[in-house]
Amino acid sequence: MTITPRTDGGPPATGADRSGPYGARQPAPPADSPALPPTLARAPGRPGPGPRGRSAAPGWRALLREDLSTATLRDPAVRSRAELVLGYPGLHAIWSHRLHHRLWQRGHRLIARLISQWTRTLTGIEIHPGAVIGRRFFIDHGMGVVIGETAQIGNDVMIYHDVTLGGRSLAKVKRHPTVEDGVMIGAGARVLGPVTIGKGARIGANAVVVKDVPAGSVVVGVPGHVRQPSSSSGAPGASELGTTGSGATGSGEFEGPIDPALWI
Repeated sequence: MTITPRTDGGPPATGADRSGPYGARQPAPPADSPALPPTLARAPGRPGPGPRGRSAAPGWRALLREDLSTATLRDPAVRSRAELVLGYPGLHAIWSHRLHHRLWQRGHRLIARLISQWTRTLTGIEIHPGAVIGRRFFIDHGMGVVIGETAQIGNDVMIYHDVTLGGRSLAKVKRHPTVEDGVMIGAGARVLGPVTIGKGARIGANAVVVKDVPAGSVVVGVPGHVRQPSSSSGAPGASELGTTGSGATGSGEFEGPIDPALWI
């Protein structure tokens, strides 16, 4: 067992103190294995081990309350928490993923895949058990969403229906997107390949993204091209996108953030 001295004054960490997302245990890598990039070394939103190697991750009840609060904030159509628990397939898919992702990490690959496929049948949302998903993730509507095996999603990400986080390679490598914190992806968008969507970026409806997206930017069109948000509202102005309608003032500027499901 390898013991590594800590620089923060706490007890030494051991090679056995390694946790995967949602509390699953995973073995330490071989000594000669290459170092992983920071985005792969730990799941997004996953806190490190607490004192004496105990995980600081919240329990399932805390995660459930957090998920319900996130959905309430993200969807103005919500009327009650009972409605969320019973009638929101996006939440059902996320909760199921926590189960089959843990099974996947523990080596129960077949049962994990079967549960994910069963969930797809019930919800219309396919999330591979190998995908890594952070906290406060929300899928609105959800039908047709596909998230591939090596996709990584940070905290506070929201996606709409018919979104694909897919691959462009048949090799067994990192071939799906990395979506950083606070990203919003509009309906029908396709994000393909091992690209990185920077923190706080917005992907417009039906956009096709095959290149990295800078943090805080807006991407629209096929193929996707970057439009910087307006400095006043943080959302694209009508003049940038060539659109008018609900939410626009007489001067052509939008009053506030625009739902990316409307960006074409």
